[in-house]
Amino acid sequence: MTRRRWIADTWDEATASLTGEQASHLIRVLRAQPGMEFDIVAGDRVWHAVIAGISGDAVRFNLTAEIKSDPALPITLLLSIFKFDRMEWTIEKATELGVNRIIPIVARRSEKHLAQAAQNRTERWRKIAREAAKQSRRSDIPVIEDPIPLKTAARREGEAVRLLLAEQERTTTLRAALEEALEAADDEFPEIRLATGPEGGWTAEEEALFDDEGWKAVSLGPRILRAETAAVSALAVVAAMLE
Repeated sequence: MTRRRWIADTWDEATASLTGEQASHLIRVLRAQPGMEFDIVAGDRVWHAVIAGISGDAVRFNLTAEIKSDPALPITLLLSIFKFDRMEWTIEKATELGVNRIIPIVARRSEKHLAQAAQNRTERWRKIAREAAKQSRRSDIPVIEDPIPLKTAARREGEAVRLLLAEQERTTTLRAALEEALEAADDEFPEIRLATGPEGGWTAEEEALFDDEGWKAVSLGPRILRAETAAVSALAVVAAMLE
């Protein structure tokens, strides 16, 4: 039987603890008792663990044996802000697919009221990512950054393959661009930065900015996809080629 997996709030080399909502659920719903066994994610490592003690709203574990786990994929998703219910679904599925980092960006066609409210949604997005990481048995939690303007995100420094999903692109597919990048990288997986647009797509000025910053426009095919469909489909393609 697969053991339930939890993400530690605090830990050291020999012990880990759950506090807050996780601990409350474990104590009140699952009737936690000393000696019960679970898997615990502590930092970027996964452990077989045994409950050593329960105190108030905290559960302490002894870490008994490390479990082999796969790291996050080297993918950063630049996710344009769009309707929050669909965006939350996208963050959940991106986490399940192994994304390493998500950067919410304010694009020209991001609805103004959503862009203004986005700063207050970040902690909720992080909680969604945390729960999705637990559900999908990841050994880590993707970083969800605070929302930033598109110009700032497009101009970030660092070596990476930069791919822009663009509706107007008809020649270069995402798969072809990835195959080229993987061949050039030899045995090492390159860092991938993938940008997906808001509802309505990028403006011509935004596409020009990305082009000036060295991003390659790529296509998922001839169909027009919703913002959330495009993001998750693209991540699935990248994940399939990297794993």
